[in-house]
Amino acid sequence: MIPYAELERFFCDLVAKAQGRGIPCAITNNMACVYYGVAPTTKNCDVLCSVEKSDDFRELIAETELRGLLPNYRGNISPPLDARWMRGGWTSHFTWKTTPEETCLDIFGIAPRGSSAWQNEIYGLYASRHTVAEMKRTNREKDWPYINALGIKLLKANDPRGCLHLYDADALSKAVAAFPPPAWMLDARPTLRLALASDESLADAIHAETVFWHRLDACRIQLYERALRPYVSAVRKIIARRPMTVTASHEIRMDCADRLLLPSPIVTHGF
Repeated sequence: MIPYAELERFFCDLVAKAQGRGIPCAITNNMACVYYGVAPTTKNCDVLCSVEKSDDFRELIAETELRGLLPNYRGNISPPLDARWMRGGWTSHFTWKTTPEETCLDIFGIAPRGSSAWQNEIYGLYASRHTVAEMKRTNREKDWPYINALGIKLLKANDPRGCLHLYDADALSKAVAAFPPPAWMLDARPTLRLALASDESLADAIHAETVFWHRLDACRIQLYERALRPYVSAVRKIIARRPMTVTASHEIRMDCADRLLLPSPIVTHGF
């Protein structure tokens, strides 16, 4: 397994080079959690990239070596890294065939569950604590401790938005007492009103919130997985297991996506 310090240097160099070329991008999710001191380590990297610069970022990835290896799209499941699909909430997946484990990179154009433009708040090479915490509202239990930890970090930095990310009744009650939420936050998360009023239903309301986020994420995943099936089948028939460059693989994926991949399953569904 590649040591984390080496992976961190590699992905930080990649994002720094991209930013140097005028490509707005930022490391998010687990590697950002490590950077912010709420996670010990991670194996892979997730990056937010400006939709309008998808082509430029793909070209940079295609030429970037890790231990002498060039990358490729990961398996048959990855949509093309292209503005049309990135704008619709798809995620592109790349891999370097390192051993004993592959090194993986996932690219987002839109931050899932994000409430504001992530590009407006980048800290060096990383997405903000607020953006990362919103992206962590998944249907995976292992992500939720990171949300609370990032909320606490925000409050310690005197950012009242930390109150949006606390899912423990006692901690939230203390937080709103110390950092009175502005009106827009009360509208964004009505549960804060219960915390301010010391309402005994606060814990139940927080539980309802977590169930909501779990089910919303599960619904999102189901929509994208269903839309992905015909595309994956077509890519599998053409590419199979043949080794390819990112450029050659991208052309095939674009052709399959044009015919078979919905640009935005969520818009089609009707949210």
